[in-house]
Amino acid sequence: MAPVGLFSPVVHSFPKKLMLTHSALALNSSCFQTCRLSTAGNQHYDVIIAGGGLVGTAMACALGSSKVLSEKKLLLLEGAPSKPIILKDAYSNRVSAINNSSVQLFQDIKVWDDIKSHRVQDVRKMQIWDASSPSLISFSDEEMSRPIAYIIENDLMQWALTKRLTDIPNCSVRYSAKIKDYVLPKSSSSSEPEIILDSDEKFSCSLLIGADGVNSKVRSKMDTIVQRKDYNQMGVVATLTLSDSTNNIVAWQRFLPDGVIALLPLSESTSSLVWSTSIEKAKSLLSLPEESFVDAVNDAFLKDYPSSPFVDSLLKNLNLAAGQDCQIPPSIKNVQSNSRAAFPLGSTSVSRYVNSCVALIGDAAHRVHPLAGQGVNIGFGDVRCLSHQLENAVYQGFQLGRGPHLKIYQSERLKDTFLKMKAIHYLHSLYHTSFTPIVALRSVGLSLVHSLPFVKRELIKQANL
Repeated sequence: MAPVGLFSPVVHSFPKKLMLTHSALALNSSCFQTCRLSTAGNQHYDVIIAGGGLVGTAMACALGSSKVLSEKKLLLLEGAPSKPIILKDAYSNRVSAINNSSVQLFQDIKVWDDIKSHRVQDVRKMQIWDASSPSLISFSDEEMSRPIAYIIENDLMQWALTKRLTDIPNCSVRYSAKIKDYVLPKSSSSSEPEIILDSDEKFSCSLLIGADGVNSKVRSKMDTIVQRKDYNQMGVVATLTLSDSTNNIVAWQRFLPDGVIALLPLSESTSSLVWSTSIEKAKSLLSLPEESFVDAVNDAFLKDYPSSPFVDSLLKNLNLAAGQDCQIPPSIKNVQSNSRAAFPLGSTSVSRYVNSCVALIGDAAHRVHPLAGQGVNIGFGDVRCLSHQLENAVYQGFQLGRGPHLKIYQSERLKDTFLKMKAIHYLHSLYHTSFTPIVALRSVGLSLVHSLPFVKRELIKQANL
């Protein structure tokens, strides 16, 4: 979930149906190299990327788009079978708030024009407020020179990235690639990573990149410590229709006593819901009739919750009572049929992102709570950093997977992600309590930031790194 807000509606309609099949990609010999078995039955690549989700496919596109790496042989392994990617008229219920750094990556790998030409909502304003006090923070387009973020459907990004692979001649894609085992080298001088499929087919590579998600098999073979945090919450998502078509330019986020709810604009009459709440309540929300679910959403945004007289008095005495600035979010008319879903919330961090000839990216390296909307952006940050370091390795004459460049990648990304993950975790903890001293602390902090434009600009800057 992203703390994103008032948007200039730059929304384009989808054609009735846009479809790109993985099968077509795999069979397109002009775009993909045919896998050729050596006499030993081992297929060798310079880089193998395990995992064809958003981050893994972006990694393949980034390496394949690099002139420096244009002679390197790349392979993307995806466990799922090939299937059509269909962009429909109806909005998907899974969207992401993409920051400007990720947009720069999309521009560099030549997918931004395809994404933008379909439908994208740029984020220029937002409002975040506390249900248990009058504190809030808002951002407006007058306080920044470019959009804060862009709301984009995950399916659209995957479609554009997969489409881009058809123009990359040095990258092969293997679907239904069920992994039996990874054999990783104990040192960079001993051997190379080997991948064994369930069919006993074998691949080797100079560098293996694990982009295979939060339960990464690549990571399980590495020498790294994994720390997991279960928030005992679920994120409920849905696509909602507003009661009135309007200049739907605000992204709303409200901290409730039992979770966080956000409304992200998609068009003049449509918004996307992300509601983090207890497992029990999430299941209840999914089981409600559509009309009752809509009532629950409207109630969560509009209900007056009891506030502490102490907190109210404290904010007033500090001249930080910003409640009068609070805007009212739009009313919801209905929920798109079959758009409700829920997923468990947790965080995962690892002590190291690289081993000899192996690197982790995306959820394989880190998973965060969605309340700050940083998850996939952090993954795309991994892509930018690692591709840059691999280019440096080739410039300096190193074999991919060897030399200092993987450690430089690890150092840069650990520093960046550690700070963001800690901030998100503490923010979740801060708003997951009704203890009066904590409510007072967070209310003063939120209202204080609201009153300091230069601090707000710095927050937006950091969110876009």
